[in-house]
Amino acid sequence: MIYREAGQFKSSYTSDQAIFPIVQDRWVMGLLLVAAFLVPPLIANEYWLQAVLIPFLIYSLAAIGLNLLTGYAGLLSLGTGGFMAVGAYSAFKIATAFPWLNIFVVFLLAGVITALVGLLFGIPSLRIKGFYLAVATLAAQFFLLWLFNKVAWFVNYSSSGTITAPPRMVLDAMIVTGPEATAQVRYVTALAFVTVLALVAKNLVRGRVGRCWMAIRDRDIAAEIIGVRPLRTKLMAFAVSSFYCGVAGAEYVFLYLGSAETQAFDINVSFLVLFMVIIGGLGSILGSFLGSAFIILVPIFLTNLPHLVGLSLPVAQLKQIELMVFGGLIIFFLVVEPSGLARLWQISKEKLRLWPFPY
Repeated sequence: MIYREAGQFKSSYTSDQAIFPIVQDRWVMGLLLVAAFLVPPLIANEYWLQAVLIPFLIYSLAAIGLNLLTGYAGLLSLGTGGFMAVGAYSAFKIATAFPWLNIFVVFLLAGVITALVGLLFGIPSLRIKGFYLAVATLAAQFFLLWLFNKVAWFVNYSSSGTITAPPRMVLDAMIVTGPEATAQVRYVTALAFVTVLALVAKNLVRGRVGRCWMAIRDRDIAAEIIGVRPLRTKLMAFAVSSFYCGVAGAEYVFLYLGSAETQAFDINVSFLVLFMVIIGGLGSILGSFLGSAFIILVPIFLTNLPHLVGLSLPVAQLKQIELMVFGGLIIFFLVVEPSGLARLWQISKEKLRLWPFPY
């Protein structure tokens, strides 16, 4: 009886088109955001912050970027790992060349550079689509990693071939990156970025740009007939998606790993983010978070489950069982609800609104 919108009248177009038109949704989301910013830094230990929550936020940001391209614009991409690498190496070069620059500005500039690279590799989408476009973006994945491996300038001519996040402070008081930065500060930084950029993405897909993307996705020829420009629409989708992936790649090194080689952004990362989008739900910002949580948390649960029930298994056998169960769960969720976890959440909300008479 609590979750009802009866009596909540919309008196303007703005209120009718709000992201959360129901008051209860706004309160719940506000409380979740406050709790996310306050509770984990106070009670979570180093393991949960460093190994679970920070990668969850970073992968969620990358999944949002891929969802904008694949879920909303209908352009399949397998080059997410390569675009994340562009963001990481761009942030490293900018941070080392301009040590006085604010680290937040470094992340945004790395995203802008990645967006320009995404524009370049998005040009084939004007002629090809579907699996052919996926192969083209897969070529971008391998080319970008090859480039970072072969050109020593990107790693400042380091003999190890790795990039290391230099220590950076904000307001001369709080260390955000580097070995001295605490997990709490890095978590809050990643959460702030994903919160702001998720809000931007949500408003973007609700506006004219998002409608153009969905028109191209559903009926590209019909969309062109009614005035949607395929060239500008597809390139914008690649640019915005690459921007999000670039910021996620910069955070991946500066806030999570600390240092990395190109192997940290191999094809497995691209498939991992793609699985997050598919499991969470194509064309859903919330689905990007749900898919990321599923991919991050389920392996941890499966790893610790035998210890919880008192079983002692070899590590190699435990890893194989984990992969089998994890793959089976992915197939199960896709069979039960092909639209992803976001659709399951939407159905649950609809039943809750009709309770005690759900259909």
